[in-house]
Amino acid sequence: MATIACGLAAGFCYSKSRVDGLKPINYSAATPRRMVAVRAEAQAINPEIRKDEEKVVDSVLVAELSKPLTPYCRCWRSGTFPLCDGSHVKHNKATGDNVGPLLLKKQKE
Repeated sequence: MATIACGLAAGFCYSKSRVDGLKPINYSAATPRRMVAVRAEAQAINPEIRKDEEKVVDSVLVAELSKPLTPYCRCWRSGTFPLCDGSHVKHNKATGDNVGPLLLKKQKE
């Protein structure tokens, strides 16, 4: 599965796949751009991991962070992806899922 991030004004895109890593794709200003809408189906993202918990949230301590707490999205629904904006709450209500964010916490020195 590949992810493509584009800077439309700058005329560049990056294609990221698990196999290839991050590679630039150059588009000239004359290249027509196509917008693709993707509709997510309402289905559980976490079908079997720790289903006895109300919400699966994990924390990782990191020594070098600018903020004391940074939540990362694991439901793939966030409008601020890769950061969590709380979209998992609506997703969990709609699907009965229990997915929550990954919390990066600044390690106290």
